[in-house]
Amino acid sequence: MKKNKISRPRIIYGIITVVVMVCIYLFSCENADKSSDTSGRFVNLIISLFYGDYDNMTSAEQEAIRGNISHLIRKTAHFVIYAALGFFAFLTSGQKRMICRGTLLTLLFCGLYAVTDEIHQHFVPGRACMIRDMFLDTCGSLTGITVSFVLTRIFQRKKVT
Repeated sequence: MKKNKISRPRIIYGIITVVVMVCIYLFSCENADKSSDTSGRFVNLIISLFYGDYDNMTSAEQEAIRGNISHLIRKTAHFVIYAALGFFAFLTSGQKRMICRGTLLTLLFCGLYAVTDEIHQHFVPGRACMIRDMFLDTCGSLTGITVSFVLTRIFQRKKVT
């Protein structure tokens, strides 16, 4: 009888998946002020890199730029961290095909984590539960799953040749 042994790489991927989940949880624990400070550092960096004349703009122009960049940073952060979750969760699952029940379960797992994350944020001062963020997070997860699948296929082919 053959034992069903989990490989060392899958254990490592599983640990990384849990680490990503913990990071998501910790970011979600930040109240609105702390979360704004975190994204504000990235906003300031973007402004300094791309808006050399920012200090010469009117306060209305500055506020519009700051608001747009802040929104972009926050949504990109959602997408990217959930892409990482999807990437490592897919590797942990050990799936070899993109279209299969295991991949769907991986996406469902990531999507459900996005739902619980948004519900959690509802109880954090100044934060909100947003359906569109759940959708964005799940799209990020699907992107991570897809990238993981493609890279796995590329590396498998290079091993063969």
